[in-house]
Amino acid sequence: MTALHTVLTIILLAPLVGSIIAGLFGRQIGRKGAHTVTIAGVAISTLLSAWVFWLFIVEGHAPYNASLYTWMISDGIKFEIGYLVDSLSATMILVVTFVSLMVHIYTIGYMDHDEDYPHDNPYYQRFFSYISLFTFSMLALVLANNFMQLFFGWEAVGLVSYLLIGFYMKRESAIQANLKAFLVNRVGDFGFILGIAVIVMYFGTLDYYEFFAKLDEHKNATIDFGWGEVSVITAATLLLFVGAMGKSAQMPLHVWLPESMEGPTPISALIHAATMVTAGIFMVARFSPAYELSEVALSVVLLVGAITAFMMGLLGIVQNDIKRVVAYSTLSQLGYMTAALGVSAYAAGMFHVVTHAFFKALLFLAAGSVIIAMHHDQDIRNMGGLKKYMPITYWAMLIGSLALIGFPGFSGFFSKDSILMATAASDQFGAGFAHLLLVAGVFVTAFYSFRMFFLVFHAPESEYVRTHQIHESPKVVTVPLILLSIPAVLVGWPMIDGVLSGSYFADAVKVLPQHDVLRAIYDNDYQGAFAMVLHGFMTLPVWLAFAGVALAYYLYIINPSLPGKIQKACMPCYSMLVSGYGFDRFNEMVFVRGSRRLGEFFWKVIDQTIIDGWIVNGSANAVSVAARSWRQIQTGYLYHYAFAMIFGLLVLLLWTLW
Repeated sequence: MTALHTVLTIILLAPLVGSIIAGLFGRQIGRKGAHTVTIAGVAISTLLSAWVFWLFIVEGHAPYNASLYTWMISDGIKFEIGYLVDSLSATMILVVTFVSLMVHIYTIGYMDHDEDYPHDNPYYQRFFSYISLFTFSMLALVLANNFMQLFFGWEAVGLVSYLLIGFYMKRESAIQANLKAFLVNRVGDFGFILGIAVIVMYFGTLDYYEFFAKLDEHKNATIDFGWGEVSVITAATLLLFVGAMGKSAQMPLHVWLPESMEGPTPISALIHAATMVTAGIFMVARFSPAYELSEVALSVVLLVGAITAFMMGLLGIVQNDIKRVVAYSTLSQLGYMTAALGVSAYAAGMFHVVTHAFFKALLFLAAGSVIIAMHHDQDIRNMGGLKKYMPITYWAMLIGSLALIGFPGFSGFFSKDSILMATAASDQFGAGFAHLLLVAGVFVTAFYSFRMFFLVFHAPESEYVRTHQIHESPKVVTVPLILLSIPAVLVGWPMIDGVLSGSYFADAVKVLPQHDVLRAIYDNDYQGAFAMVLHGFMTLPVWLAFAGVALAYYLYIINPSLPGKIQKACMPCYSMLVSGYGFDRFNEMVFVRGSRRLGEFFWKVIDQTIIDGWIVNGSANAVSVAARSWRQIQTGYLYHYAFAMIFGLLVLLLWTLW
């Protein structure tokens, strides 16, 4: 086993060991022991991930593909555990482990102020066990070199998210939220496993590289569905994308993500920033060689992403829960990433995954800091004037918001602008429509982000703030905010050249020459990161972002009575947005109630009436009636029996003669 193999194994297993110790021996080691062992495990993974990142990104090490363990071989198909490390996975493991480490440290301060459970309750240890297990699951997914391990990590992050969203098991809303997340993801995962089944059936392998090697010989193969033939590659990629729609919360499988806010804030940051929701984006980028061969799949990915980006952004405007505002921004930004994949700008999509991980974790943890100060009141209408009480949180939230709206120079500007340039330059079907939605989404994002920011920090102090003691969060909370602020500002600068030129993810992402919009932008327009920042001040998206900020300031600081008037004048639109376009109501009416009615039908008609009534009880009653009837024949008189024998003999003779 090589040194790299050993390092990768430690990166993968260190969080798992910490999770097992905290989970099984939490009562023995106590609260301090639980967070110490889990933080140590994630810290080890982070340091080693930084070394792997340096090796593969800075030094340009060739992709490493190796099998760790062969579980079984069936009909020539190997079921293995292994590693695939290239620029894509090396970047992801560093992002996942670093953000997870910040969340682990932050959790000490957040859970110390948790009012749901007392200090002598072992749920503290359980929470640390879960978030460490979440980190292990995502690392298993990212490092996989085959579909079996990918599916294991895919399902593991879904399972742990179910446990963490419903962590506050005393709350009915939390139980409903984790059940919704579980069921919606089962819909997506059904398509995902069907996609894997298509690949196994037609390509005869679970290994990534073997699958990629066989793409050319199967690019003209079709599946006959009776109503028409569909390309095997199109069918496989679309089915895999259904799984991505569930994990990465694309419409209409987005409804679970806002409900995930029922979990503690640290897990909201971990789910939304670096783990579960980015799994779908990573998966599509990993299988770029297959998606490049299906124009239909690319257009579907593009349109789903663009529609999600715009429509989910609109929902952020009407949210008053601070965590839900940030949650809908996640839904919108995931749409941007997905749209980038649809125009073959896989590098830009993954670039936005990286930058988004830092500024979204920053926004969530800053929101959690505000929640701690407000004694777990999450309504932004009950805040106001917190700037003078919470200066570190204020600047952290401002940096995260500027990165989110794509202010020139911040990390989010580089990644979002590269996506907008890619959709503008693409000739993929639907690219023009998608670009308009994404550009409009820039204005919407700026408006709802700074609506929240101004109401929390600059609006007049609410009665609650005036009558309660508000103060800055402890260092265990603010230090992770400071550390996350640095990459939220700077990480875009060193990456943008490699992303646009195609060199950064060159060993992992495959793009056909006719689809390579990023390279075309690099060759024709790009003049360096600094020039891109200067040029940004002259582009429409940046001025739309400024307009969104200005409108939010006017409506909620200068003329705070106007939003109420607009709401009354546009009540139908407002009601539609508050209801989330009716997706939840539709699901409740069709799937929830429909399932119950179908269950009642099977119970009452099939089970009670047909099976119990007709088959089981009916056959028993028939035997009983027949027995009562035949019993009447047995009289006990000899002449009755003699008559019956003579009569039967006559019938037999007549039948024989006839």
